[in-house]
Amino acid sequence: MSSTAQVDTGEERTELRRVMGPKLLLLFIVGDILGTGVYALTGKVASEVGGAAWVPFLVAFAIAMITAFSYLELVTKYPQAAGAALYTHKAFGVHFLTFIVAFTVMCSGITSASTASRAFASNLAKGFGLDSENTSLIMVLALAFMAVVALVNLRGVGESVKANIVLTLVELSGLLLVIMVGFFALTAGKTDFSRTMVFESPNDKSAFLAVTAATALAFFAMVGFEDSVNMAEETHDPVRTFPKMMITGIGITGVIYILVALFSVAIVPVGELGKSETPLVTVVETAAPSVPIDTLLPFISMFAVANSALINMLMASRLLYGMARQEVLPPVLGKVHPTRQTPWAAIAFTTALAFGLILYVSGASTSATELLGGTTSLLLLGVFTVVNICVLVLRKDVKDRPHFVAPTALPALGALLCAFFVTPLTGRDSAQYEIAGWLLLIGVVLWAITWFANRALRSKKTYIRHPEDIGEREGGVN
Repeated sequence: MSSTAQVDTGEERTELRRVMGPKLLLLFIVGDILGTGVYALTGKVASEVGGAAWVPFLVAFAIAMITAFSYLELVTKYPQAAGAALYTHKAFGVHFLTFIVAFTVMCSGITSASTASRAFASNLAKGFGLDSENTSLIMVLALAFMAVVALVNLRGVGESVKANIVLTLVELSGLLLVIMVGFFALTAGKTDFSRTMVFESPNDKSAFLAVTAATALAFFAMVGFEDSVNMAEETHDPVRTFPKMMITGIGITGVIYILVALFSVAIVPVGELGKSETPLVTVVETAAPSVPIDTLLPFISMFAVANSALINMLMASRLLYGMARQEVLPPVLGKVHPTRQTPWAAIAFTTALAFGLILYVSGASTSATELLGGTTSLLLLGVFTVVNICVLVLRKDVKDRPHFVAPTALPALGALLCAFFVTPLTGRDSAQYEIAGWLLLIGVVLWAITWFANRALRSKKTYIRHPEDIGEREGGVN
């Protein structure tokens, strides 16, 4: 038997310890998807389509499930902790394209964390009885929260599966609480489900355009499943485990989101729901005003979005660090703190970008949460388009061991759907393209500076030497 393979499971020997079985992987996937999206954007989705707010979540769920099949084929074919950048490199072998995909994923982490910071600030204000309508106060609280996240990141955060279980259960409890309150309101006659079949769109948009615009936003609530591929080297028998658990995890979260959307609209009028920065708190307050549950939910929401922000900023700083270490970004961004062994330069840079985003959207006419959440969806849908194409291109790379194979129609359909939702045809706010464009331009400029320095000063080529190591904690960084 080869020393690099395990019996008949398709497992490859890895330096990482395989500690995750099916149940832990399922909780990890569910916990990664749950978070800021549904807590912060349910009202914004409703304001786009009216009472049929569940439809965009259903469409987003379908697109996520189709794309998950592509990730499943790739993660079981290449069970390494690198994700989209690795798949892109194996499919096309173009170093600049690999870099752009990796940088886009990094930017999506920053925009997602910035969205979470706004949601955290709104829930904090609500929980402590502050003026949650004061945009300046929310901006200051969001900046302060992001600074705390940076300090925690600098101190060093060890990833723990057990901690993830606790965080997942807390996040899940908040959503189940809303669903329970919804059933209570239903039995008490406080719901109006006729609203859930009514399309109402701003500016007289057609039903199709309203749904696509809302889906582009609702998709933010479904992202996160793609992060689980980074656990491939720590999962027992990933070829068998990943397909069952990823499909189950996406299914669970999809059902929860649709129930939350249905009850939210049936309990709270769309106009009121759309104006709220803490929509689920508004739902609980309306359905059960005499029960003090509403005092607890803002803090559960804060906990959920805080966890989301920290995970995303950890991911973003490690990706930036990994690219700097491979000399496709300025080496200064790969500096590590001598005692904490954390990538302080990458943390400082990603935090500065997050600060800039928070300040920029605070002066925008559109909801800040909607802008940042929509930009996150835009960036990741672009990555998902590439990943779906990678599946088809890499069919020529035949493996001599078993792995999951998606029906050919699904990655083709996934690529078309994800590409469509990247385009302006969906009615997406143009400001989202501006934000995404500026972020990617920063990446291209940094690449160009590094290319020139490598060429002129070091006589080196600029390329990603080891795509499988991007985002991993090299050199003892924790």
